[in-house]
Amino acid sequence: MAFTAFRGMKPFPQLMFTTFVVLVCFLVFMLLSMVVAVPLFGVEALFRMSSLTQLSDPETIRMLKFFQVIQSIGLFIIPPLVLAWLFHGKIAAYLSLNRPVTMVAAMLVVVLVFVVNPAINFTGSLNADMNFPEWLSGVENWMRQSEDTAARLTDAFLKTETTTGLLFNLFMIAVLPALGEELLFRGVVQQVLTRWTRNAHAGIWLAAALFSALHMQFFGFLPRLLLGVLFGYLLLWSGSLWLPILAHFVNNGAAVLGTWYIDQGKLDRSFEEIGAAPGNTWMAMVSILLTVLVLWAIRKQYREQRLTLQ
Repeated sequence: MAFTAFRGMKPFPQLMFTTFVVLVCFLVFMLLSMVVAVPLFGVEALFRMSSLTQLSDPETIRMLKFFQVIQSIGLFIIPPLVLAWLFHGKIAAYLSLNRPVTMVAAMLVVVLVFVVNPAINFTGSLNADMNFPEWLSGVENWMRQSEDTAARLTDAFLKTETTTGLLFNLFMIAVLPALGEELLFRGVVQQVLTRWTRNAHAGIWLAAALFSALHMQFFGFLPRLLLGVLFGYLLLWSGSLWLPILAHFVNNGAAVLGTWYIDQGKLDRSFEEIGAAPGNTWMAMVSILLTVLVLWAIRKQYREQRLTLQ
């Protein structure tokens, strides 16, 4: 017999219940991960890891990656599946996973991710230069410390010299976030917020703001917000969550591969600063123009597809 107690809930109670399910799943998976980590790494190693002072130690990095994977599954992947089943019953239909993506649309999305990159880097440089008034200096210092900690952790994660390490990084940083974050923020949160505000655009921007805020990297809030908005419109126009998942995967995967090739000496470090470096403003302007053109092509394709089906 179908479990229907949570179907037909109003949008705001759905949003609150979504928060509850996410927190419960996160806590359950963190508890399980701690239980599993003790025999794998030892209690003493767990205490060393919590201080984040041993990022040069390979064993500490292995533990951190273990917890990162568990967190991605428990925080982003399991909750949307549970919520889709409770809210609708048919998981794939609720999360817009039952709608295929055309090859042309997929290719356009890959192009989109690369042409938008200089504009995203440009907004990132503006965000990084953000300054607070003197009376908020304590908040600014805390934010910058959080940003530095996140940057150090990311650098430690990405530093690898083996192909196996590269493949694991692609799984941890590209595959899991692309699936999990899109399932939660676009598949569930954007849908609930759109119903609550009765406005698809408001739903997209609010979900993107939550998506960016949850990363707790405040000096990268703006570029991550804009990426979230981009993913949101891809879902709105295509009706398929696979398109934003693909875009998210390509974006993160390109960053992982870029760092790998830079560390291997096969790519110049300036690659990471395209559009952000001084004097590169023109690149950001060209990037915005190309982004608009590619987005127009994607929207046009799905408009014509809907007209053909009518």
